[in-house]
Amino acid sequence: MPSPITRSELISMLNERLPVLSNKSADEAVRILFEEMGKAITSGRRIEIRGFGSFSLNYRPARIGRNPRTGESVPVPPKYSIHFKPGKEMREVVDSHARKPLAE
Repeated sequence: MPSPITRSELISMLNERLPVLSNKSADEAVRILFEEMGKAITSGRRIEIRGFGSFSLNYRPARIGRNPRTGESVPVPPKYSIHFKPGKEMREVVDSHARKPLAE
């Protein structure tokens, strides 16, 4: 499985594609983007990026789970999780690449 892209790699890619941006400016742009996305999600807003996908908040109510070792019932508290739904273009790109073996 290919390795994940780190934030520093993302900044490097941005620098390669836009050489007019300094490393510091690219770092600041990525930081601001992630910060604003985080603020939007935590305030309950949906983020929609055309051609890529959308991020939204899902509420998971409290439930009774099971400890897999002991089988004992364990209360699981309610929580929120982030849900990503890929856009149509992203699904098509992924589907076209999924037919080819992944580079390792």
